[in-house]
Amino acid sequence: CAISDVQAACQDVAVTQELLKEGFHRDLLVKVELGVAGEDAGGCTVAARTRLPPGIYVDPDELASLQQQNLTKAVLIPDVVDVEAPEYLATDLLVLLYMEPDPRCSHCFRAALPVHGRYHRPAEDSEEASVVLKSPEVLVCCCDAGLSAECWKPAGVEAPCSGKNGGPCQWYSLTHKPAYEESILQVPVGLRQHSSLVCVVTLLATVLCSSLTLAAVCKYGDFS
Repeated sequence: CAISDVQAACQDVAVTQELLKEGFHRDLLVKVELGVAGEDAGGCTVAARTRLPPGIYVDPDELASLQQQNLTKAVLIPDVVDVEAPEYLATDLLVLLYMEPDPRCSHCFRAALPVHGRYHRPAEDSEEASVVLKSPEVLVCCCDAGLSAECWKPAGVEAPCSGKNGGPCQWYSLTHKPAYEESILQVPVGLRQHSSLVCVVTLLATVLCSSLTLAAVCKYGDFS
């Protein structure tokens, strides 16, 4: 890829991210506006690299299904995710989210990614746990045009420009000032004072279901 210099101002680059919906299952919406610098960015691929903390994860199977439908393009690092692990046993997840041009804006890009909250330890006095999601890093790869070289620096990312299989290209990290430094996901959690009640109800439900299952097996089972 070759970089062609255009007159641009780094501060014109705007990045916003939103967590849509409520509860454990959300959509992470990322928008990038290249401003004046984006007038000649038609040949550029734009991606958002964000680090998801242990309290949030992406389901690889769900992502694969969306990519087959050409609805979302993203790379997970690592690509194997334990979706059953609670927050206190999980690790960070790095996501490279490829963005699509916004038809309503000639120099804007956007992308959405389904994310899910993990279960947290019970809390003492709060029914919600806060998961802080930092503003993403904006990456660009330009083959036909480019942004001002003053606004970016080489990024150590080995991923194809298109989000499909192929050799990695040269990505650049774009200097910008995010609209918000971080987003906060509120995840419902249980209260510790309810532990005894939860244990009793769980035990009773387990005994009842096991009894019903055993009764059904004895009544309808074929033991011949």
